[in-house]
Amino acid sequence: MVAEESPYEFSADPGRIDPARVYALLAEHAYWVADRSREVQDAAIAGSRNYAVYARESGTLVGYARVVTDGATFAWLADVVVDPAHRRRGLARLLVEGITGDLDRLGVARTLLRASSEGRALYEDLGWKPVDEPDAWMARYRI
Repeated sequence: MVAEESPYEFSADPGRIDPARVYALLAEHAYWVADRSREVQDAAIAGSRNYAVYARESGTLVGYARVVTDGATFAWLADVVVDPAHRRRGLARLLVEGITGDLDRLGVARTLLRASSEGRALYEDLGWKPVDEPDAWMARYRI
């Protein structure tokens, strides 16, 4: 018996990323980018490793995430989003597993993220843990 092929595919090909679609998906469905302009989003895409999940039949980008990394020691996973019309089908898992596999192949030692409340259980299930010494981490914000 042959298993049915998934109607979705993960891709790490930066050439397939449609910046307009990414911006629309984030602007409409990701509360944390409410004030982000298209220009800023395009710069974020250009400065990141980009990953997506596509609907095979239409080729439409239905899930997206990006990683800021030096490619060796550190990475930050950001902007993980799945189109609501395609949620509850394992696409966030497909996306994150594909990303971590890619980063593991690079040898990246540490990957961080800021987990949303709705994503926390998935990340924990995939082996993510709270950071050691959270009080030691600091941030600088442009005023």
